[in-house]
Amino acid sequence: MSERRALKTALYGMLIALALLLGYVETMLPSLGLPGVKLGLGNLVTMTGLYTVGIPGTVLVSAVRILVTGFTFGNLFSMLYSFGGWLVSILVMALCRKGNWFSPVGISILGGAAHNLGQLTVAAFVVKQVGVFSYFPVLLVSGTAAGMAIGIVGGLIVERIGPYIKKIQ
Repeated sequence: MSERRALKTALYGMLIALALLLGYVETMLPSLGLPGVKLGLGNLVTMTGLYTVGIPGTVLVSAVRILVTGFTFGNLFSMLYSFGGWLVSILVMALCRKGNWFSPVGISILGGAAHNLGQLTVAAFVVKQVGVFSYFPVLLVSGTAAGMAIGIVGGLIVERIGPYIKKIQ
């Protein structure tokens, strides 16, 4: 294995481990009082990845994170909801990143809102009720706030480590 490939493999491993650690930390935080409302700490890795390892690498890291987190800390339903939210979110964020349409904060906010929409879509299929979408305004407000926080911190991380990561790719 070439040195560059070994460094890239190590980088992906570190991103996955960091995402799992942040996901675990989030499970330890107290509930914010509303069902489905979380900060989304694991998405710091997604935001960082979009700007450092690119879209394909970020998709890989995020998919592994969802599977491992689901098997470790959740169940089939939590994995299904996470995957539904992630799928819509990653599509929106990747499209916005590729088009260079928004800052990291804007992309993160859109990703948070898209994640909530994806999760509600899964919930509507599971419970066979479109009424779950009435909860979207609550999730939109919380997703926007969380997306803003994650986008700000993610942007700062990219500024600091981005140049170093680009060197090993």
